[in-house]
Amino acid sequence: MIEFINATKIYDNGARGLNDLNLKIEKGEFVYVVGSSGSGKTSLVRLLLKETELTGGRILVDGQDLAKLKRRHLPYYRRIMGVVFQDFRLLKNKTVYENVAFAMKIVEATPREIRRAVPQVLNLVGLSKKAKAYPNQLSGGEQQRTALARAIVNRPPLLVADEPTGNLDPDTAWEIMTLLEDINDLGTTIVMATHAHDIVDTMQKRVIQLSNGKLVRDGEGGYVDVAPEPLPPLGGILR
Repeated sequence: MIEFINATKIYDNGARGLNDLNLKIEKGEFVYVVGSSGSGKTSLVRLLLKETELTGGRILVDGQDLAKLKRRHLPYYRRIMGVVFQDFRLLKNKTVYENVAFAMKIVEATPREIRRAVPQVLNLVGLSKKAKAYPNQLSGGEQQRTALARAIVNRPPLLVADEPTGNLDPDTAWEIMTLLEDINDLGTTIVMATHAHDIVDTMQKRVIQLSNGKLVRDGEGGYVDVAPEPLPPLGGILR
């Protein structure tokens, strides 16, 4: 479903977000992307969302070459994925129901489709009784459940989660992870960037570890400390 082919991202200051990354993620997988700050996790997520552009190489998502994707087609591309962020990014002036329904209105769902789908997904994430509440009336876990409901209400085949448990206490984080596992069991491909070693260790999924933009580990199991890839010589960056 996702393939990085010699994918390289170099920023204007010379920093390498990704360095010749080759990686394939199959449909239905649950994959953790791990690594220290500056390892390339954020670059990988931003490139998947097409919030930034590759310097070299290719990224294919569901058969689409992102380098060839025209700006006018970007909204249609983003319909194939749901996104969950660490900071929730809910619309504060809308209720839980309205936040989730908004995601359907963007893709021009009918009012009937919205009335049918939103209660179903709120029930899935355990928020049926909070449908009329506003974000400032919710706990952190409830806000993230709302964000998760919004991300999956259109039934995207791909869910990208960027540190979704980063602002949550441990018990609430595990509730969110259980929901993500349930969503994956329904067939959704999940790519989750995380610093949470305990979650990675316990859930025993595929782990992709980056260091200085390079792939240093790709395998099943928990988190493993891997010696970081050395940075390229300064002269090599400046050339």
